[in-house]
Order: sequence, then C-alpha cells, then structure tokens
Amino acid sequence: MAAVTLKDVAERAGVSIKTVSNVVRNAPRVSDATRTRVLAAVGELGYRPNPSARRLRTGRSGLIALAVPDLGTPYFAELAHHVGREASSRGFTVLIEETRGDAREELRLATGVGASLLDGVILSPLRVSSADLAPVADEFPLVLLGERDYGSGQVVADHVLIDNVAAAREVTAHLAALGHTRIGAIGVDEQRSATSRQRLEGFQQALHEAGLTYDPRLAARVGEFDRPNGLAAMRTLLELPTAARPDAVFCFSDLLAVGARRALYEAGLDVPGDVALAGVDGSGEALYATPSLTSVVPDKAVISALAVDCLAARIGAEGPLPYEVRIAPHRLEVRESTDGVRRPLPG
Repeated sequence: MAAVTLKDVAERAGVSIKTVSNVVRNAPRVSDATRTRVLAAVGELGYRPNPSARRLRTGRSGLIALAVPDLGTPYFAELAHHVGREASSRGFTVLIEETRGDAREELRLATGVGASLLDGVILSPLRVSSADLAPVADEFPLVLLGERDYGSGQVVADHVLIDNVAAAREVTAHLAALGHTRIGAIGVDEQRSATSRQRLEGFQQALHEAGLTYDPRLAARVGEFDRPNGLAAMRTLLELPTAARPDAVFCFSDLLAVGARRALYEAGLDVPGDVALAGVDGSGEALYATPSLTSVVPDKAVISALAVDCLAARIGAEGPLPYEVRIAPHRLEVRESTDGVRRPLPG
C-alpha cells in the first residue's frame, strides 16, 4: 500500500500542499476552519509525517531535543511543558531526554552525537563545563539553560538563565528584613555546581549588606537538590546547640525546602514561628505546601521562548552567529512560610 503524501491530504481537504505542510508543522497563520479540515483529512487518510524525507528535502527534520537532568523534578517538568508549547508554535517537535546529571550524556547531546535526526538541542547541564564544550561549540546548534560556568570568560554557546546571584540575594535580604539574625542555607553542592556557587554568593552578599556574619556551620551541604537531601540537611542544622540553630533558612531549591519542612515538623517546630523557610523554583508544590512556601519564581515561559528563539535562529542561520547570553526575569513571591500571613490559593 503506497504511503499517504502531503498531496493526497491536500486533495482530500481542498487546500494547497503548502497549507497542509503548515498545519502538520503547527505553523501559525492558518485559520481554525482550515486547520480543522486538514486535520480531518490527515485522520481519514492516516497520514504520518516522514522526518527522514523532510530532512532530504530541506536539510532539516523539524526535531529538536530538550535535555534536562531529572524529569521527576517539578521545575524541569514545568519547563518541558513550556518548551514544548513554544517549539510547536514554531513548527518543531520536541524530544525529551533525561541526562541524570551524567557529564558524558550531557556532552553527547550537546554535540549531537548519535542524534542524526535532531536539528538542535536545548540542554540544561549539571556536570559538563564550558571547557568541555569549547572544542565542539560550533559543530551543532545548541542552547544552554541554567547557570553558566565561564571562568575563562569564554562564551561557548547561546545561554538562557536567570541572575542567580541576584535571586539569592533578594530572598536572603527578605529574611533579614523580617528580623532574622541567624540565617542558614541548604544547598551547598558537594559537586560545586555553578548553581550552588552562585546562590551561595548571593546569600553571602545579602548577609554582608544586612550586617550579619556568615557562619559556615549554617551552610548545609547536599548531594542533590531533592527532598531527601533537604530533610537530612535540616536535621543536621537542628543538631547544633540551641543558641546556634538558624531562625530562618534559605534553601537553594523548592524541593530542598519541602524536605527541610518535614524535618522541622518532626522536631515539633513551627514555620515560620520558629524557623522561616524559603526556596527557589516557583514550583506548584511550593504554592500548595502547608504553609505555602516563599520562593524565587523564574519566568519559565520566557526562559522557554528565549531558548527556542535562539535555537531556531541558529538552525536557520546560513553562517556563524555570535553567541548570546539572555537573562530571563524572576520574581520573589512572599508566602506564608516567611511572613506567616495566610493567603487563599488562586482560583
């Protein structure tokens, strides 16, 4: 049985082949009525796009990948949702890859090795460094997400991120403004990731600006930014002598804060009455926690739009383009875990 073609679909729907192509790629500027008619013809005929054939015709497959460390983390799951919507509006299909923070897997995806049908990759690296990427930076369309590690000053790829130093400084300053004097931090990364370093830097800056002394005993180390590590780290902080314990804690992720909250509950301590708590990521889990968690909220929709725009420009470029570093906005959402003011959830 011969494969169904774009021409077959166009004839069934009574439109041009170009219109069918636009609908299949989910391109904009197609009326709802036309889109509905074309999709009905696609379903009736059983048409399936052939990425290999498309690549032969155009040199592109229309496939891109989003590679993140852990899809079980709410932040990355929400980010994948936004990237998928942005990519679809530009005619791309997104494949999701989970790297588990393995440097070899991150480097493989960043260079397009083993991904012959991919036009480009949006990568949120956890372990691979700019030094690792520098030798292969021009070989494959790539956009990096998250914190950058440019100790040498060399920008090796397009990069979309929030200002993590500023974000950490803002949330720590908020805790200090509430009158807390022994502010702890959970998230000093044993692997010394750029995320951890930058958030620790902002934390220390805010303490200095508030006239407070940085106490290394209150900076708890973690292996991962997850709930179990938050639980263990807070338990460690609570083992300090009573006078040395923190009266507020800034966690470097919402998941760490959720784990820390459990440790405080086990110890019979009130949040924020005994210990105020704040995080980073703006996840739905933070909003629905009890009490709701004060959090730095990166604008994930803007991050995704900037990343897809950068990748699309690089895929479509006929020559080399200068690398761009794009800063996405963030905001501090003050909730019950720091100011104690009860708020009804939206909706």
